[in-house]
Amino acid sequence: MASRIRLGLIGCGFFAQNHMAAWKDLEPEGVDLVAVCDIDGAKAKAAAEKFGVPHWYTDAETMFRESNLGLVDIATQMRTHLPLVEMAMRHRVPTIVQKPFGQNIAEVRRMVAAANVRGLWLAVHENFRFQRPLLKVAEIIRSGAIGTPTWARIGFRTGYDIYAGQPYLATEQRFVLIDLGVHVLDMARVLLGEVEHLTAELQHRNPKAVGEDTATMLLRHTSGAVSVVECTYGARRIPDAFPETLVEIEGDAGAIVSRIGSRIEVTSKGEMQVLEEDPEVLSWAERPWHVAQDSVLTTCRHLLERLKSGRPADTSAEDNLKTFALVEAAYEKAGKVKPQT
Repeated sequence: MASRIRLGLIGCGFFAQNHMAAWKDLEPEGVDLVAVCDIDGAKAKAAAEKFGVPHWYTDAETMFRESNLGLVDIATQMRTHLPLVEMAMRHRVPTIVQKPFGQNIAEVRRMVAAANVRGLWLAVHENFRFQRPLLKVAEIIRSGAIGTPTWARIGFRTGYDIYAGQPYLATEQRFVLIDLGVHVLDMARVLLGEVEHLTAELQHRNPKAVGEDTATMLLRHTSGAVSVVECTYGARRIPDAFPETLVEIEGDAGAIVSRIGSRIEVTSKGEMQVLEEDPEVLSWAERPWHVAQDSVLTTCRHLLERLKSGRPADTSAEDNLKTFALVEAAYEKAGKVKPQT
């Protein structure tokens, strides 16, 4: 593989701005953002001008034909992922897909199969794994400081107005589980291992949202550990935890508790240690988004390193399929979502 990767990015909307900023920061590490694409020409042109990208397109097929890409980052809404991934596979371009991977598990399986049959590299931009506080929690567990994890609570609970920046979310039939649930379920797998049983309850608390906005799940892991996994856009607590995922993990020799402000309390050998894992605010980031924005940079760096070394990403398509299967199982277990009265 060439020492420098020619990168194209599809989707120049709200969250894609973080992707483009991260890729520009990674130029010294061997990647060049050479083309951007959006069906809205004004957005594509503005992104190209803002980030110094030489070419912009409104048609992805044309971008693939003309840009000689070594990697494409698909940062569009989930309904477009399947056709765009299959297009990238036809052009034999290694691909990153923004989460959620697809609209349903059938689409996800099709994308995994499309990559496997061609022997192509495919990964999901699942950035929660790469948030600095959660990386530290995973490191502490691997160190054995709390022994074997036996119970956990993993939650992303916020009242932040997510609809202001992403108004389309309010119109999704399947909402919080597929938007946030993929993140917290993925972290449950990372921290406690694979899942053998899951139950779920969904709530529709916000009348302005079409789909469910709250999900509460109970998981039993193959290790025997049990976790409560939660996500909501309907929290009313002050201070709001956005955009942090808060965890409480008990092991047979200690515990880990994370607090708002990227603070981690570790109890081990009868003593508690407090760690501060709040990332610095990048030049293109802002509070409180900086926790997520820092993780976008770390995620992109991981994906670039794995592609250049010819190894699967930790968030490979096949790995993310396991997380998506839990999302589907939660919808199945919860049954039909009814508005709360």
